[in-house]
Amino acid sequence: MSDTELQFVKDNIIQKTVDGLRKEDRKYVGVLYAGLMLTKDGPKVLEFNCRFGDPETQSILPLMTSDLYEACRACVDGTLKDHQPQFDQHQTTLGVVVVSGGYPGSYKKGLEIKGIPEAEAHGLMVFHAGTALKDGKVVTSGGRVLAVVAIDTDLLTASQRAEAGAAQIQFEGSFFRSDIGFRVLKSTPTESSTTLSYKDAGVDIAAGNKLVQDIKPMAASTHREGCLSSLGLFGALFDVKAAGYQDPILVSGTDGVGTKLKVAHAVGKHDTIGIDLVAMCVNDILAHGAEPLFFLDYFATGKLKVSMTADVVKGISEGCRQAGCALVGGETAEMPGMYAGEDYDVAGFAVGAVERSQMLPRTSEVHMDNAVIGLASSGLHSNGFSLVRKLVERQGLQFDGLSPFKTGNSLGYDLLVPTKIYVKSLLPLMKEGKIKAFAHITGGGLIENIPRVLPDDLEVRLDAKSWFIPPVFGWITETGNVAPTEMARTFNCGIGGVLIVSKIYMQEVIDRLNASGEKAMVIGVVEKRTGVEQVKIKHLAGALVQSWKKLPGVTAKKKVAVLISGSGTNLQALIDHTKNPAIKSAAEITLVISNKAGVKGLERAQKAGIQTQVINHKNYKSRDAFDAAVHDVLMSAGIEIVCLAGFMRILTGGFVSKWQGKMLNIHPSLLPSFKGANAHKLVLEAGVRVSGCTVHFVAEEVDAGAIITQESVPVYPSDTEQTLAERVHTVEHRAYPAALELVASERIELQEDGKLLWK
Repeated sequence: MSDTELQFVKDNIIQKTVDGLRKEDRKYVGVLYAGLMLTKDGPKVLEFNCRFGDPETQSILPLMTSDLYEACRACVDGTLKDHQPQFDQHQTTLGVVVVSGGYPGSYKKGLEIKGIPEAEAHGLMVFHAGTALKDGKVVTSGGRVLAVVAIDTDLLTASQRAEAGAAQIQFEGSFFRSDIGFRVLKSTPTESSTTLSYKDAGVDIAAGNKLVQDIKPMAASTHREGCLSSLGLFGALFDVKAAGYQDPILVSGTDGVGTKLKVAHAVGKHDTIGIDLVAMCVNDILAHGAEPLFFLDYFATGKLKVSMTADVVKGISEGCRQAGCALVGGETAEMPGMYAGEDYDVAGFAVGAVERSQMLPRTSEVHMDNAVIGLASSGLHSNGFSLVRKLVERQGLQFDGLSPFKTGNSLGYDLLVPTKIYVKSLLPLMKEGKIKAFAHITGGGLIENIPRVLPDDLEVRLDAKSWFIPPVFGWITETGNVAPTEMARTFNCGIGGVLIVSKIYMQEVIDRLNASGEKAMVIGVVEKRTGVEQVKIKHLAGALVQSWKKLPGVTAKKKVAVLISGSGTNLQALIDHTKNPAIKSAAEITLVISNKAGVKGLERAQKAGIQTQVINHKNYKSRDAFDAAVHDVLMSAGIEIVCLAGFMRILTGGFVSKWQGKMLNIHPSLLPSFKGANAHKLVLEAGVRVSGCTVHFVAEEVDAGAIITQESVPVYPSDTEQTLAERVHTVEHRAYPAALELVASERIELQEDGKLLWK
């Protein structure tokens, strides 16, 4: 659509429609789009519609960069002019609808659909319309079955990707149109006669030139003896003799950062990725005793964002300074269609030198009883992030949410701590011959990297109690249920590098490394090989668990008690949630207390293997005495959170104050409306059209505590108290577990002023 046609649509269709609604005093709140047809006589209106399920909406919303909820909220509040929706101006989308054979006439239903995961794996969005789940399989249930949407920097590529994705999705009789957007793609005679620039194809040379100017000072800051060139030449020149080498062996290494890049994108922090890139390369060549001399990088992206790329190069230059090598050049490739939008990948190339007589590892000199020294890592370094991202997804966490490691940072920030570079602390010891071998603990973990520097007839035996394991590894083990052997084969587990040294040099090496800022310690010994594995680690399982549990305020799961008086339907919902292995709940129900014997809720708890106790209020002379008895039982059981679920006793102020911020209740209305015991009756008498439930912290005043979660249900004119209660019960079973999870995971906290602190 040309600018002239677009302006015509704005003035003569959109604006006139709004003016007409205003003139007729018709209020409309929401999203309204016009379906248009471009004809030789200009744009014509086919319809107005407002469905989010339409492919028109599914195709345009992926370009929205502002918050959709805020836009909808602004529509309701009448403040849309202050919250204008923002869209990505640099990308295009195209949607292809896959339909059933015979549509729009009669068609078959219940046909198995294949190929959806394959399409999504290529970065396409697949929106379901006429689908259903049957026996665990996705099947057709309508005529318009799926919409496949592609986002890319140009419409042609988006069209090709969307059609390719639609072709991957198969079911009997499926078909789709292959001419979507063809009128836009087909150039007019005027358009075809215009010149085509590289920028039109998605490559911005000017942006690339600006980047070069921005990073030149960064590269210059890494200059070292031996550099003979600067950025901009066809190749990089380096004089090894000028670097002081007499009989050098050149050593090269290349590596990347992997899916740690996904975390950087999630939190918008890219200035440490370059340090990781350098570290992965220079630590590898350091394993041969090589001093890193110069470094080159490769940066590939779908659309060059100068500021973000400069942040990456800033990190590369910092890494080079830490390693003592020069950043002598690189390649920045802008490849629209190859990468989605501003997504990028990086690769690094390090070249170093070592005197022939000082090459490592000196495998033939590694003997039984040699000491194994570990160098502390800074965290995950750059390996295992695919597993970590899967764990974060399963846990329902956000990278920009509060870290579970009690640092006060976001989870993403803690995971992005850059890889340690060991060059400057190790090189002097290597040149003096004090180190026989160095293993960089990278992909493959401790189990697969240490054998790379060992003779076939030897093994190392490590004791995991001898080094500090950062809590991130215990967290992965505990919440992901990852076996210790898998941990040691995937992650560094707190050891970024392993040294093999003679015992006569052991203490000197440790002292000098610690003096240089490293954390070095003896973690094991070299022994005669006795089996298949060359790395044996004792106490690893316990050390991993302890690394997570010993953090202040962190336990494996919060111990929860539920107080009941009856059938315990909400208790059952809490039990089902906390015992679901797929959820990995932060809570565990360890005790159920009832003030009445023989109720159904006690049977539910016993069936789930949960300890129960009956404390009959009739056996106590006062409420204070009863509450004191309940409190004593809770304390003896180590309870941390109390949930009231149909507990038909009013608790004293003293009891409530003891459990302030740790006791939850659920009420069958949307508080603060309709408090008290007859909520459903009050709702019906008031004639409101919406009710629901509220989970809140318990306060001395009934139903007055801080609200944690709410769920709503419609109220129908034909409702009775019973039918409304049944409808509210269905959402109670969703709301209560969600609220418990928020409290148990410490994502919320009740402050002294009675308000919630959301973390």
